[in-house]
Amino acid sequence: MSDVRQFDSRPTAEVEAESPLAFSRSSLPVPTAHAPGVTLRERAFLGHLILRGGAIVLDEAVREVLGLGLPARPGALTVDDRGERSIQWLSPDEWLVIVPDGEAFSLEKRLRDALGDAHFAIVDASGGQTVIELSGPCAREALMKSTPYDVHPQHFPVGKGVTTVFAKATVILRRPFDDRWELVVRRSFADYCYRWLLDAAEEYGVTVES
Repeated sequence: MSDVRQFDSRPTAEVEAESPLAFSRSSLPVPTAHAPGVTLRERAFLGHLILRGGAIVLDEAVREVLGLGLPARPGALTVDDRGERSIQWLSPDEWLVIVPDGEAFSLEKRLRDALGDAHFAIVDASGGQTVIELSGPCAREALMKSTPYDVHPQHFPVGKGVTTVFAKATVILRRPFDDRWELVVRRSFADYCYRWLLDAAEEYGVTVES
């Protein structure tokens, strides 16, 4: 795929990048509950790649380059042992890959090289999305006030992720670990979802980590 132009969304530059929640964090008071029931944290500047194509050929390339297999079941989420890289099933021919800051550009190139002339598409969505993490004993309760999707552990176990309604926005809701939930949010919805979560979690005691 030598005729494809790639763009590094996080080049080394003097201008400091700002996360989607930079304004929210600087303009709103940071809550610091003594014994918080909900803890919020933005996992900013992660690499987000959307992969589309045939499952078999993509799975072979992803296993070769990333060491993870594509989730084959609807709503399945695969996370590496360190919890830093993940692949999520979005639709029958679409997956979301999230990797640490600085890895997306090189990962895209290695995937394109591994896929060769196969029929596929890779889109770097890193600049257009962010991840808001929820943890704490009342995180699920805060989600129950915010989404119509059933987040009971029997219906939403660890390793599941879905695209659903959150307040009046659309988000990807995922549960990578037993004690952690994540919202993959569009940049334009980030401030709205963050403010909503602060309000929804206030009764349980909420704090925000850097």
